[in-house]
Amino acid sequence: MDVRPKNSIDFRGPDDAPGSRGQYADVALHAGLICLNGPVGMDLDLQLELFEAALDELDRDNDLVNQVLEITLPDPADEIEVLRYKLPADGV
Repeated sequence: MDVRPKNSIDFRGPDDAPGSRGQYADVALHAGLICLNGPVGMDLDLQLELFEAALDELDRDNDLVNQVLEITLPDPADEIEVLRYKLPADGV
């Protein structure tokens, strides 16, 4: 199934080059960004499930300063993927 972020690309840039474009690409300091990515047609129940996974991750480590937390479910049959990375990347 094809994964479609609601508006992640607007903030962090394209999947294959996060930080290359987007609203957070050249921001020196930000409070963090959480992206919920799911299959086409993602409904409210699935959005809530992904948001719960984001909250669980924030319970483990709540410091999101200059980071992106991406919660992705490529297909309802798959497991939720959690990815955290710096934005802007070090040295940018």
